[in-house]
Amino acid sequence: MRTKVGDEQDEASVAFIDLEGDSLIEIDAGEKISPSVLSWSPTADLVLLRGISEDWHDRLFMTASPEERGREGSVSVRIVDRFHDAAWVDGPMFDESGAWMPDGKSIWFVSEPGGWGHLYVASLSGRRTQLTHGEFEVHYAWLDEDHERWFLVTNEGRPGSRRLWSMSLDGSNRSLVTPEPGTYDVVFARDFARAAVLHSRATSPAELYLLDASSGALDGPVTTSTTEVFRSFPWLEPEAVWFTASDGVSVPAHIFKPERYGGTPNGAGVIFIHGAGYLQNVLDGWGFYYREFMFHHFLASRGYTVLNVDYRGSAGYGRDCRTAIYKHMGGRDLDDVVDGARYLVREHGVGAKQVGTYGGSYGGFLTLMAMFKYPKEIAAGSALRSVTDWAHYNHGYTVRILGTPAGDPEAYRRSSPIYFAEGLEGDLLMLHGLRDDNVLAEDILRLSQRLIELGKEDWELSLHPVERHGYRRAASWTDQITRTFKLFQRTLPAGAGGGG
Repeated sequence: MRTKVGDEQDEASVAFIDLEGDSLIEIDAGEKISPSVLSWSPTADLVLLRGISEDWHDRLFMTASPEERGREGSVSVRIVDRFHDAAWVDGPMFDESGAWMPDGKSIWFVSEPGGWGHLYVASLSGRRTQLTHGEFEVHYAWLDEDHERWFLVTNEGRPGSRRLWSMSLDGSNRSLVTPEPGTYDVVFARDFARAAVLHSRATSPAELYLLDASSGALDGPVTTSTTEVFRSFPWLEPEAVWFTASDGVSVPAHIFKPERYGGTPNGAGVIFIHGAGYLQNVLDGWGFYYREFMFHHFLASRGYTVLNVDYRGSAGYGRDCRTAIYKHMGGRDLDDVVDGARYLVREHGVGAKQVGTYGGSYGGFLTLMAMFKYPKEIAAGSALRSVTDWAHYNHGYTVRILGTPAGDPEAYRRSSPIYFAEGLEGDLLMLHGLRDDNVLAEDILRLSQRLIELGKEDWELSLHPVERHGYRRAASWTDQITRTFKLFQRTLPAGAGGGG
């Protein structure tokens, strides 16, 4: 299927092809730098490259010219910008930014030197100029055809939004083009006078609109993608809240209160934990976890208070939030989940032993960690397609956060649920696709064997034989959500087997 973290990886190299001389001119990006080619300069015989250091502490933008061949026949690079992070380099537009300015004498990119993903321009001499400022992130950027203004999609003013802004070439005169909340995915026409926009709200999937870029007027929707049955249901936007974590930091969340959704509180709480780690789910728009959003309506209508948490490590909240899990996944991120449980108990009438969690992939991993490390506070958990041992996950994702298993075995031991399985006291449901090509099924099988050896009884494993990591069949989704609901019904409400 794939290699595991710490396995020997392929090495990348780049070269010019001399068509007349029928030869290669190697580009020397330096030791332990993995380079990739971005684009040719619009004004010179010069190519822009991006390089990532082997340890993921540095991202470089470099240029190279085939006319500057050295004695050994290779071309050395010139560094335009280097961003160093003591944790690891990443952030918004990490793989999408890095392009020439029209004059061919400077480049633009999005980076985090100031702690937030902002737009920068750097001259070829290495002088870096920051064009956007503030506690928000730039998610997309375009320079218009006349090279006179920028268009940006950012979460300025509303962390859960993705709205379109325009500003002058030097970063001044920034103005909001799409003031309504929600998420906006934008594709501009060649003249930048109009754009096709996919606009969504928290209660409605994205529909296609046409945007006048000057006035901000939206024409549409051009499409109607939902069914009449879907539109007949009274979907409600969840309430956005911030609760204070145990280290004093404010954590964003959505809360679904039973009274608002036609339910009578049953004393139980459920915390949903999103996957991917670096992902944002407390959104003003229709998110990746739309099935869970609908499930949360169902749970609230049945009396559960549901909390959807953007724990530390999530996207949208700056570099410090992103890197808070460095060298310890299942540390600060898990604390935020447990602090969310305490918040439900403290302020929303949930019983101290009546909180459950569920989530998939990274969310499944944190569900396992919550069940194993905080059994007095998390009574039940449904862990879907979960990582159980980070030493068995892939290289590209894991090495940047934890290093390699050989280089830092302690980071892997404190971050992997399989080493904490003896702490299980509550009721645990595990579900996994047998054909999973991301988090391999062997992960959950190894953990199951560990639970058997420990003599644990209150757990079960449900395998979905035909599913990969991203489930595709409606029957599989129905099965896992039904099993999860039955777990909560059996263990969480007041008077149930696991309830207080």
